[in-house]
Amino acid sequence: MKVQFAGIELTSPVIAASGTFGYGIEFEEIISLERIGAFVTKGISLEPIQGHPAPRIIQTAAGMINAIGLQNIGVAEFIEKKLPGLRNYPSCKCIVNVFGYTVGEYKGVVERLNDADGIAAYELNVSCPNVHAGGMAFGSDCGSLEYLVREVKAVAKRPIIVKLSPNVTSIGQMARTCAQSGADAVSLVNTFLAMSIDVETRKPRLTNVTGGLSGPAIKPIAVRMVYEASRAVTIPILGLGGIITAEDAVEFMLAGATAIQVGTASYADPRATERLAKGMESWCRSHHVERVASLTGCVEIPQK
Repeated sequence: MKVQFAGIELTSPVIAASGTFGYGIEFEEIISLERIGAFVTKGISLEPIQGHPAPRIIQTAAGMINAIGLQNIGVAEFIEKKLPGLRNYPSCKCIVNVFGYTVGEYKGVVERLNDADGIAAYELNVSCPNVHAGGMAFGSDCGSLEYLVREVKAVAKRPIIVKLSPNVTSIGQMARTCAQSGADAVSLVNTFLAMSIDVETRKPRLTNVTGGLSGPAIKPIAVRMVYEASRAVTIPILGLGGIITAEDAVEFMLAGATAIQVGTASYADPRATERLAKGMESWCRSHHVERVASLTGCVEIPQK
């Protein structure tokens, strides 16, 4: 079940996605962290962010819309209070999701994290659709994205993963921009910009008005985007978007993902990541797959 990802060996291709797994340490009594390959922390900013007022999560027919607003404790408190406990689980890699409103803030967070032990990589969040500045502003413009990645890569002491937005015209072009700018990997997709209205009150259901749609509803689009990105770049891809079952995870790997992230499923089942890791192992055994890494990019496309 081991996979090599951006110079990091993961004991499993299953990774807990950012924003759905706290800071990692909160899940140590819920699942066996050693059963999954890695987890991605909540988005960490230079200073604490309170996030949006409630309601900020609503259920949809096949998923949910969230507008949390990147609530987090800030990089200093994360290093002091959250990171030490995570060092008890060396086989489960810690990937820190990094967010900023400016290029300088992204660099500032990474520079603070560089001197902290127990971190495997940084995931740059350039695709959050429910904050009013930064985030998606970088992820939807090639020039801004190139500048950000180059600047952060210049100061980072660990691999850089760029979390791409699906709210773009060409996901392949955005992935290619990241690769050419020095990114070690990309993860996709983040949530889709969405909205829900209460027909009785005629008001938006979220205080932020819009939010990010995730869950099974977006999976077919996410699979397509992973496939397109894999044809555009040679750097590793983390696939995510509506993964619930082991078969979902295998589908993403066949489309071109080296590993996968599980997000919204953890809201319904806090043990979803461990269940998926076990499920993928069982699937591989029943299908006589000796190495899970051999699945990556093996979709068979009919000749026209």
